[in-house]
Amino acid sequence: MRTAVVLLNRDLRVHDHPALAAACAQAERVLPLFVFDDAMLAGLHRAQNRVAFLLDSLRCLRAELRRRGGDLVVRRGDAVGETVRIARQVAAEAVLCSEDVSGYAQRRAAALTSDLKRCRVELRLHPGITVVPPGELRPAGGSHYRVFTPYWRAWQAATWRPLAAAPPRLRLPEGVDAGECPALTALLPHGPATSAGLQTGGEQAGRARMRAWTAGPVTAQEDRHDDLAADATAKLSAYLHFGCLSPLEFALAAGDGPDAHVPGAQAPGPRAPGAAALRRQLAWRDFHHQVTAAFPQITTQDYRPRGIGWHEDTDAFAAWCEGRTGIPIVDAGLRQLRHEGWMHNRARLITAALLTKKLRIDWRLGARHFMDWLADGDIANNYGNWQWVAGTGNDTRPNRGFNPLRQARRFDPQGSYVRRWVPELAALAGPLVHEPWRLPAATRRDLGYPDPTRRP
Repeated sequence: MRTAVVLLNRDLRVHDHPALAAACAQAERVLPLFVFDDAMLAGLHRAQNRVAFLLDSLRCLRAELRRRGGDLVVRRGDAVGETVRIARQVAAEAVLCSEDVSGYAQRRAAALTSDLKRCRVELRLHPGITVVPPGELRPAGGSHYRVFTPYWRAWQAATWRPLAAAPPRLRLPEGVDAGECPALTALLPHGPATSAGLQTGGEQAGRARMRAWTAGPVTAQEDRHDDLAADATAKLSAYLHFGCLSPLEFALAAGDGPDAHVPGAQAPGPRAPGAAALRRQLAWRDFHHQVTAAFPQITTQDYRPRGIGWHEDTDAFAAWCEGRTGIPIVDAGLRQLRHEGWMHNRARLITAALLTKKLRIDWRLGARHFMDWLADGDIANNYGNWQWVAGTGNDTRPNRGFNPLRQARRFDPQGSYVRRWVPELAALAGPLVHEPWRLPAATRRDLGYPDPTRRP
């Protein structure tokens, strides 16, 4: 093959990139392409953190490609139309991309297949978004696994593909204007400011964090990943969402175990304590992706309709968004979200449960708020987890409760997490920080912190 286009979406890396590796192995010239899709940007009008992280990641990817003799070609417009235009311009014989699961991604792939076929160009889909491809594991007689535990067993027994080597060199077709990455303000001129504590995006930053994490803190993953104050999680979710890191490489970096078979893969190191817990979290990520592949309406429709009557309460929802519910552990999580563009997973469960189980406000509103602020805002994971908490998703116990006070006592026993993010309560000692409503009325007024409308 003389020329191939690699359409990049959520796979912004050069290491373990099956589509890019295949293009470089099969074609003389390779054109890596990213399209700022106007239809997609219209849905991101408040997602400054996600778009800022994306721009970091694209700049890093362009630098990596240039070091290898290539470049990143950037366009803006309709993703399908721009891809077809580029493919025709360079007389490409194939367009390669990583297969994704959202409804938008599935529609894009179908349109690309149809439009490229008219130009006698083939669309080739490759794995790389998950550890195990979404369609690879299927229960007997079903399209996908609906419950995590049997999926986890199948996932552990699955054969993982070999890691794809980063291409040492690639050659761009001649006469192609690479284009420039637009500024954030040009893409989202009316959005809020980015979070002050937002991580730097890109493969280089993600790989550095992965190396540091697997060399040390992963050993505490099993025991401390729910400790809100310990900061004992990898914080690699945004890098995984944008494909700055390969989830397969991350799973292997912690060390292989007897339950994973990786023929031809780079030999892993000894299995680290906590590797099993880390792989289980990556399996949850894969689980939600295979659910979304089978049910792309997950963003708007109940996966398991239960006839829940949601309440409309704009004031309560606004207070929840602002971290002013009067329940410290909930407010701490929501303020961390605004400051970092990230929230601890345990806090995500607690805050979502308060909104859906206590305030009885529609999960779609909460999920949209998370997507507005999270740098790792991921269709499959965000909406899958929101539906799980709300009782409309894949939880086998849909009436499961998350009492915020019990959660606070268990996962932030000394109140350190709350004091970090709710400065009004920083002077309160020990566990009292979780129940400021027990203080005298005058003291509460001096704190400037609201009383809860409903106590846990």
